[in-house]
Amino acid sequence: MRIVLADDSALFREALAAALSEAGFDVVAQASDALSLHDLVRSTDPDLLIVDVRMPPTGTTEGLDAAVQMRAERPSLAILILSQFVETRHVLRLLRDAPEGVGYLLKDRVGNLAEFVDAVRRVAGGGSVVDPEVVARLLGRTRTPGPLDALTPRESQVLELMAEGRSN
Repeated sequence: MRIVLADDSALFREALAAALSEAGFDVVAQASDALSLHDLVRSTDPDLLIVDVRMPPTGTTEGLDAAVQMRAERPSLAILILSQFVETRHVLRLLRDAPEGVGYLLKDRVGNLAEFVDAVRRVAGGGSVVDPEVVARLLGRTRTPGPLDALTPRESQVLELMAEGRSN
């Protein structure tokens, strides 16, 4: 499996490349910014892109933006996003259109090499991987209060009966 890594931290990127190579993967290129990432992906034709959300020049979402754009150009490209932060909007953006071959992990998860290698294989094989902490945050979301929340218990009961087709 051919992998391109993109992270602005050279130390993290090199350590990850070494760990992946030792696990039997072929790390064909590395990028430190989103601009060079585009050229590397086009020239190396990887199976999987592992990219940090926040990359230079602004340190906002350049990595994620580049990954989404490259996925639009090459739908078969598997993408594993790494982040230091739980940002559910990024997960939803990534999974919205085509969740196959997509992953979002916190960088802390990379500390367990066996779990990380398993995640890389699943994403490259067309599966989806989302960090458990991110899933907990997504599922723990509270819904936005609406007008039904202002009803008294009796009003709610009457509304339920009306929804069943009974008269008010």
